[in-house]
Amino acid sequence: MHQSIKNIAILGSTGSIGTQALAVIAANPDLFCVQVLTAQSNVELLIAQALTFKPKAVVIGDEAKYQELKEALKNLDIDVKAGQEALCEVVVMPQLNMVLTALVGSAGLKPTIAAIKAGKDIALANKETLVVAGELINSLAKKYHVKILPVDSEHSAIFQCLVGEESDIEKIYLTASGGPFRGKDFEFLANVTKNQALKHPNWVMGAKITIDSATLMNKGLEVIEAKWLFDLAVEQIDVIVHPQSIIHSIVQFQDGSMKAQMGVPDMKLPIQYAMAYPKRVQNNFKRFNFLEYPTLTFEPADIKTFRNLALAFEALNQAGNMPCILNAANEVVVAAFLNEEMGFLQMSEVIETCMAKLDFVQEPSLEDYFETDKQTRIFAKHLVTNI
Repeated sequence: MHQSIKNIAILGSTGSIGTQALAVIAANPDLFCVQVLTAQSNVELLIAQALTFKPKAVVIGDEAKYQELKEALKNLDIDVKAGQEALCEVVVMPQLNMVLTALVGSAGLKPTIAAIKAGKDIALANKETLVVAGELINSLAKKYHVKILPVDSEHSAIFQCLVGEESDIEKIYLTASGGPFRGKDFEFLANVTKNQALKHPNWVMGAKITIDSATLMNKGLEVIEAKWLFDLAVEQIDVIVHPQSIIHSIVQFQDGSMKAQMGVPDMKLPIQYAMAYPKRVQNNFKRFNFLEYPTLTFEPADIKTFRNLALAFEALNQAGNMPCILNAANEVVVAAFLNEEMGFLQMSEVIETCMAKLDFVQEPSLEDYFETDKQTRIFAKHLVTNI
């Protein structure tokens, strides 16, 4: 195989990021080759993807769907696996150059660690990995000489602004659209429905991240991720609401000069940038037209109404296993909200209670993270049940 082709594993290939990554790969067969595809439960789409891209291995997280997957692909030379441990097995395949982690939630942690230890570069769309165990991931990446390339649009923007720079960062501004409920008050938010929360004004994303965007938890998780990606102090990170989502983030340097990365909202651009780095690749994505956006506006984030962003800053300031508690509790309450088991504002209440009540560990080990995650989920589910 030609040396210039990157062999890529996509963890979470049936989700929003995964399907867009496959679109980028399909448009650039001379640059990228899919070697691994994985999904949690969407076996129909995973089968269709495997028939199209013919990877070396596929994994279905839901073991009950293994036989269906195996039967559908029996005539192809594809290694079919099932279960969470299989994710850690496929990411160490010797021919892989890069692992795109697009799994939802903390499920991305174990396979990301396995990939790093195998020396694979990581295209990171799973922000929860750095939220839960950022210090550990950074130390492993350094030890195994692995690049962590951000796929989130905001972190990709920061990363792109830093290319070629030798100046110290004074501050970064992560931009936020404000979500579907920007400007709304407590009274309105107390009665919002799942369907309202799933209507993001600018981005098309999966259900979990869309709810996180509506609560501003997504921006809170991005704050924590940015700390680890760019080696920043908490006070060097700010969030600013930019409803048009054209400026994806901004870097302010030590001389006061600022750089911003701009473009129309399209996740394929940061996906392509991470996969092709350090090259920029020609594409036919929609181009930004200044005349279509004569005004770009900015406003402060409302952390009193949208409490989750404040909780994320609190978790980052406390450090230790507190971001892990924040993340696990959030995953539980978002699932409960999507199942219509609790109200929009109650999500923040449960997260805050978990942060106050669960055991704090100042210098957690990997096992401490797993135990914290487990105990937080148990406690958060108990709180949800008793609402």
